[in-house]
Amino acid sequence: MNPDSAALPPVRSVPFTSPLSWLARGWRDLWKAGGASLLQGAAVAVFSLLLWVLGRDKFGLLVGALSGFLVMAPVLATGFYVLSRSLERGQPARIAVVLRTWLFWQSHYRSRWDHDYWCLVRLGLLLALAGTGWVLTSAAMITLLAPAPVRTPYDFLLLVVLAKDNNLFELWLVLGSVLAAPIFASSVVSIALLLDRRIGLWRAVLTSWQAVLANPVTMALWSFLILALVLVGMATFMLGLALVMPWLGHASWHAYRDLVDSSGLPERQPRTEEPGMGHEQDKAIGS
Repeated sequence: MNPDSAALPPVRSVPFTSPLSWLARGWRDLWKAGGASLLQGAAVAVFSLLLWVLGRDKFGLLVGALSGFLVMAPVLATGFYVLSRSLERGQPARIAVVLRTWLFWQSHYRSRWDHDYWCLVRLGLLLALAGTGWVLTSAAMITLLAPAPVRTPYDFLLLVVLAKDNNLFELWLVLGSVLAAPIFASSVVSIALLLDRRIGLWRAVLTSWQAVLANPVTMALWSFLILALVLVGMATFMLGLALVMPWLGHASWHAYRDLVDSSGLPERQPRTEEPGMGHEQDKAIGS
């Protein structure tokens, strides 16, 4: 059966306070996974700090880059999804299972170029394209419309946020929200669903939209909590992201599990063989 042709998996309506439960369970998973989770969080924090150092003299561009970082966050969280799934199944949550999933992320496909095999990569590329578009749009808007060059956080606060003679900050927020809302709706559960089950890209995205539309107030609270925690992580010179990103990643797995009934879909298991060793198996599956 074409993975994009079947009905969407059912979604559930959940209580308004569910995001607090997701955070609580995510926090528990973070410490159960331990070093495997914190190591990935540290990598995100180091990358973000490097981005800050390289762009500190071009704060207008940096603001767009850091906000674009939020667009890519669901893709960066795939490692945390893998660890939470392992804990859910009573399996060891180690960095090895993350690496195996990243390198050989599904065991059954007709060929290495199969449509279903590349769906997670395609969604990641679409999010990267959206993030890049926002970075460029944000930087151009601030550069062209700010009354003076914006080079530091103080400049951004004075010339954009607190400026009384223009509506640049309001325009920046509205445009960012217009971009962020559909991206959030498209990715809030779709990446975890693609990682966990054999489902086509567009079915996963439509399921994510369905989950948001079935729980608009709850998902608004969830998006606010995500934004607030990421801003706290960034405010600590990016170091707090080492804890915030794993926490949110694990919590997002529990959001997916509560919102989507994926029991009717086949599981997507990672391959275990090294590159090149499964060629004969690929032929057998494709025959």
